Amino acid sequence: MTLAIMQPYLFPYIGYFQLLNAVDKFVIYDDVAFINRGWINRNSILNNGKAQLFTVPLKEASQNKLIHEISIDTDQKWRDKLLKTIQQNYKKAPHFAAVFPIVEAVFQQSESNISTYIYNSLTMIGEYLSISTPLVKSSTIYNNQHLKAQERILDICLQEKADHYINPIGGRELYNKDLFAEHGIQLNFIRSERVEYPQLGDEFTPWLSIIDVMMFNSKEQIQELLKAYILE
Repeated sequence: MTLAIMQPYLFPYIGYFQLLNAVDKFVIYDDVAFINRGWINRNSILNNGKAQLFTVPLKEASQNKLIHEISIDTDQKWRDKLLKTIQQNYKKAPHFAAVFPIVEAVFQQSESNISTYIYNSLTMIGEYLSISTPLVKSSTIYNNQHLKAQERILDICLQEKADHYINPIGGRELYNKDLFAEHGIQLNFIRSERVEYPQLGDEFTPWLSIIDVMMFNSKEQIQELLKAYILE
């Protein structure tokens, strides 16, 4: 079985979904410390040809808390404002009519826990993109918080009886292929190739939220973009 483990990100860039699509099971790593100004509750969309950051407000977020201990702000105003911004920026995109209801459903969900909120969003987007990889939250099953870093990742792989673990390329310096091999696990790192497609402007703005990818590409086109990576 091929496994991946990643923190929960809201509407992440396509590389996150390339990893999700490449494995047999995907662990949402939500019982680790929350990172301020990370990608858990924010990402970027297109605004007049440039990247614009959007953020889902949280309640009492702190790096002293675990991700699954944090809730979003339940006020309706930020949802309305954010959806209006997305609508204004993408209403001329070719797949707006199909994609905007999904974006709206994600932001309007009643769930307040940020981990479950993102779990639900990944499920909804996955259904649209025909990604059937099962998702599991680490806070619900592994009971190994006494372990740290590589040892904890390895333990999750062993509990899942995985024989192949794929990690984002940024973890190359953190994980040892020989150590994983000693436990019968092949370790690879996924590197996204440059993904490019027509947007509204003349110049392409790369690595935006999956919202941007879905707005400008058909499901069939996205299926091809999901394969644009290299395993190292």
